[in-house]
Amino acid sequence: MSVVKSSLPEKDLKAVGAALQGALVDLVDLSLAAKQVHWNVVGPRFRSVHLQLDEVVTTARQHSDTVAERASALGVNPDGRSATVAATSAIGTLPEGWIKDSEAVEILVVSLGKVVERMRERIAVTGEPDPVSQDLLITLTADLEKHAWMFQAENN
Repeated sequence: MSVVKSSLPEKDLKAVGAALQGALVDLVDLSLAAKQVHWNVVGPRFRSVHLQLDEVVTTARQHSDTVAERASALGVNPDGRSATVAATSAIGTLPEGWIKDSEAVEILVVSLGKVVERMRERIAVTGEPDPVSQDLLITLTADLEKHAWMFQAENN
């Protein structure tokens, strides 16, 4: 049952809905992963990496809300439940315990890289059927790519 009716044809709505759901899952997991690393990072660059991780968390949380609300506006139920996130996210399992600052940076380089790659696929999929959702994905991908750049620069 959908109480919200979309102006998109069913085929387009299915493609756009899947793209938005995938984006939501990756953003929710990115915020959780970055926060987990944030709590456990240690090393000489602790403070700068710790603060940088919070910036990723803020970006991911803001965009996850926007993506979920866009899905709802189209009549697609957003699913950010932990089981859904765990089963479908691009981000792998994080190490347990303390995480050396250099390892924390590498984790974020890899995680952001995977998420950005999938976001770019979603941008391509949504262009024709729904430029509004595509624009949202473009904006959030630009923000994620900025974080990816900063962590890559930190990694050298």
